[in-house]
Amino acid sequence: MNPILGGGGFHHVCMKTRDWDATMRFYKDTLGCTDKIGWREAPQRAVMLDAGDGNYIEVFEDLAYSGPTNGAIYHFALRTTRLDEVAARVRAAGHKITVEPRDVTIQSNNGVGAVPVRIFFCEGPNGESIEFMQSAL
Repeated sequence: MNPILGGGGFHHVCMKTRDWDATMRFYKDTLGCTDKIGWREAPQRAVMLDAGDGNYIEVFEDLAYSGPTNGAIYHFALRTTRLDEVAARVRAAGHKITVEPRDVTIQSNNGVGAVPVRIFFCEGPNGESIEFMQSAL
């Protein structure tokens, strides 16, 4: 438990999109996210998509949005227990895999030891970089 936030932790990541339909197809149809709550109407829709386990992806429709700005958020990561199957779905939906599925070992410096994970990265419909991570820990 975080001593400052208490029962807090990561809740959601938020992004903008000019192409609402493509974004919904990717996150809902390809990745299986579901609507948690939506508000406002086109052309300024907003939705909180449930990615599972109390984690959400919030999307704001913004027709003036011009793409990623390479700001402070380098990528966001989604946990999965089916990494290779997810990669196949992403590929079949026509999205670019930027790092092919692979096993890596994260060397920790806090006494946890080596952490084996399986990862892949793709580009989302708005240019966002998404990492998928599978780990037994």
